[in-house]
Amino acid sequence: MIGKLTGRIDYRAADHILIDVRGVGYIVFCSERTMAALPAVGQVCALFTDMVVREDLMQLFGFMTLAEKEWHRLLTSVQGVGAKASLAILGTLGVDGVSRAIALGDWNAVKAAKGIGPKIAQRVVLDLKDKAPSVMAMGGSVAQAMGDAEAEVIEAPLAAPVAQHPSAQAEALSALGNLGYAPGDAAGAVAQAAGENPEADTPVLIRTALKLLAPKG
Repeated sequence: MIGKLTGRIDYRAADHILIDVRGVGYIVFCSERTMAALPAVGQVCALFTDMVVREDLMQLFGFMTLAEKEWHRLLTSVQGVGAKASLAILGTLGVDGVSRAIALGDWNAVKAAKGIGPKIAQRVVLDLKDKAPSVMAMGGSVAQAMGDAEAEVIEAPLAAPVAQHPSAQAEALSALGNLGYAPGDAAGAVAQAAGENPEADTPVLIRTALKLLAPKG
């Protein structure tokens, strides 16, 4: 399977790019947010990828982080959610928004994505709520992808390395885990804290989450 592509963008459409990797062109479909984050035609980009192979179809989907790729994999595991619907959810909410919505059970946020009805949104939250802590903790580090034995890494020569760091939510979740809080409780508190203050850095998220987790009395 193709797990990562690095190359130059030859063409951009509304929902996909053509990326040249050592003379081979790959069509890669992406969410609106990922498309907006990609560089211009002629520039080098790197994407984690997921390949769908069927009897009559072969498609590549691209993601800026491992967390985005993992949410795509989980979303498409939900009955009734295909690749197009998954990209719509990720494009509308972003990785942190999806994590927050699912950790908090906020199916209305999921329903805001184009083409997602209330029944599907509720099913997404119900099926994936227990998965939120592990994805929030990933942080999207490129180094993690290098250890993926199943992924075939195809890189262009002289491509600039992509540096990524764990998000504030991932760092806060890790800190709360080290303090002994259960993953589900920690994920819900961090998600709520991030929702109240989207610009909060890690220390602020930790302090706010600790207040939310404190016994009420």
